[in-house]
Amino acid sequence: MNPRFHCFRWRAGTLRRLWDDDRASQIVEFALSLPLLVLFVVGIFDFSGAISLKQKLTNAAREAARVAAADPANDLSGGSGAAPVSVLDAFYVVDNYLISEKLNDCGLSTPDLPTQTGGSLTWVSTTAGCPGGGTLSLTINRGCVKSQTINGNAVNLVGTCVTILYPYKWQYSSVTGLLGITFIGPTGITTTASAFNEN
Repeated sequence: MNPRFHCFRWRAGTLRRLWDDDRASQIVEFALSLPLLVLFVVGIFDFSGAISLKQKLTNAAREAARVAAADPANDLSGGSGAAPVSVLDAFYVVDNYLISEKLNDCGLSTPDLPTQTGGSLTWVSTTAGCPGGGTLSLTINRGCVKSQTINGNAVNLVGTCVTILYPYKWQYSSVTGLLGITFIGPTGITTTASAFNEN
C-alpha cells in the first residue's frame, strides 16, 4: 500500500471526525446567543420592577386623593400661605404609603411642606433627595375639574387630583450599553389619581 494514500486516508478520517464533531459549534452558538439572553432577562426584571413601582405609586395617589376628597373644602380659602389640612392629609398619606411599601420617600417627610402655586388650588412638593440625583414631585390639586355627562347634560364636577412623579433608574440601559445599544428610558414614572370632592 502506498504510504501517501495511507497518510491521505488518515487525514481524511481525522477531518471527517472533526467535521462531525459539533461541540465547538454549540459553544459558538451559546456565545452568540448569551448577550441576547442576558438582555431579555434583565429587561424582564427591569420592566417588571417599573410596572410594580407604577402600581404602588398609583395606589398611593389613589389613597391620597380619596382622603383629601373626603375632607371639607372650607379650609381652602384660608389665604394664610400654609397648606390646608386637606392637602396635608393627602401629603402624609403619600409619604406614609411610600415608607410602608419600603420605597425611598426621597426626603419627602422633611419639614418642607407643599407650597401653593399661584392663586390656584394646587399645592406642589418637590424633593431632590432621591438616590442617583432624581427628583420626586408630588402635586395635589383640590380643584380638579372633570366633565361628566349626566342624563344627557354636561356637568363639571370638582374633585381632587394627586400626581406623583417618581425617579426611576433603568438597569436595562447599562446592559444595552455593554452591547453597543443605546437605550434611553423615561427618567421618572408618573401616575395620577382623582376622586370627586364630597364636601
